[in-house]
This record gives sequence, structure tokens and C-alpha cells, in this order.
Amino acid sequence: MASCNNMNQKEITKSEPTPLQKHVMFFDIDNNGIIYPWETYQGFRKIGSNIFLSIFASIFINFGLSRKTRPGKGPSLLFPIEVKNIKFGKHTSDSGAYDSEGRFVQEKFEEIFNKHARSNGNALTAQELDDMLKANKQPKDSKGYVAALSEWKILYFLCKDKDGLLKKDIVRGVYDGSLFEQMAKEQQAKKKKFISSS
Repeated sequence: MASCNNMNQKEITKSEPTPLQKHVMFFDIDNNGIIYPWETYQGFRKIGSNIFLSIFASIFINFGLSRKTRPGKGPSLLFPIEVKNIKFGKHTSDSGAYDSEGRFVQEKFEEIFNKHARSNGNALTAQELDDMLKANKQPKDSKGYVAALSEWKILYFLCKDKDGLLKKDIVRGVYDGSLFEQMAKEQQAKKKKFISSS
């Protein structure tokens, strides 16, 4: 008899995951289709976040998305996020690079840089990022704006280069779900190098 965990995973893999599902599946540590706060924490630690940011992210993300991704179900004090329903967690005041089904919208992604990357066409400065967030903010939408602000500021903090630029290929990796796996591999390589040299 198949376990509940296996059944949950089968539901996700019946069809190819959407880019938005791929974006969050990295944090599904045990691959059962459900992301708990401690898995979000582990995921952030794996990509190089410090303890404080990882704790903040796990609380903020799971608290914000749990109810939205569990339609028809009562609240849970474990704040689980259901990967298959992550499209319901899409917030307002965003870039529009994901559509309502969680599919990647190339034109909206390009707009991010065509409209806002003024000093370097393939990267955003901190000021340009702020300008983009303000431009995307919808009237009387503080919740959506705070969600967008938090996501982009964390990304900038973790992924800006030595010149303070958030590069286009990095942002693309966030949207197609490949960035977090790449960051985790880089962190693992750094740890191995440190251990071997000590």
C-alpha cells in the first residue's frame, strides 16, 4: 500500500512541474510535496544564508503561504506549504514573470531589465531594484508589496556581486528553479575546500 507521502509526490509529478513549483521544490527536503518551516530553514542554510535570515525566512514564508496553498483546509500550527498549490500563493505587486498558473512569462521577465536596468542592461543596482518595486506596487496593496520587497531584498542580499549588481542570469535562475540547487552545490564545494585545507 502506497504511503501518504508517496501519494503526495505522485500528485506533483503527474505532469511536468511548473517553473513556480520548481522554484519552491528545492525547499521540499524530503520530497513529499509539503514544505514545513524547518525545511525552509534547512534550504536557506544550504544556500548560504546565516541563521538569523534563515529563521526569518522560514517564519515569514511559511506563515504567509500555508493557508493560501491549502484551499478548503483548516489552519495548521505546523504551517505546511503544499507544492502542488503554490500558484495560489502568488502575490500582487509582483513583476508578472509568473502567470496565474505558475508558468514563466518571458516578456515580463525581459521587462524587468528593459525598464529598470538603466546603468547595466543585464543587471540591477540596489536603487534600480527599489525603483522596480515601487513601480510594481499596486494601490493599497501593502501585503503584496511587503512580500515582493522581502523576496527581492533577500535575493539581492544573497546574490549581488562584488559591484553590488544583481545579474540577469541570477534572476532568471530564480524563476526557472535552477538557482537554489546551483547555490547549494557552490556552498558544499566551499565547505569541502575549507575542510581539506584545514
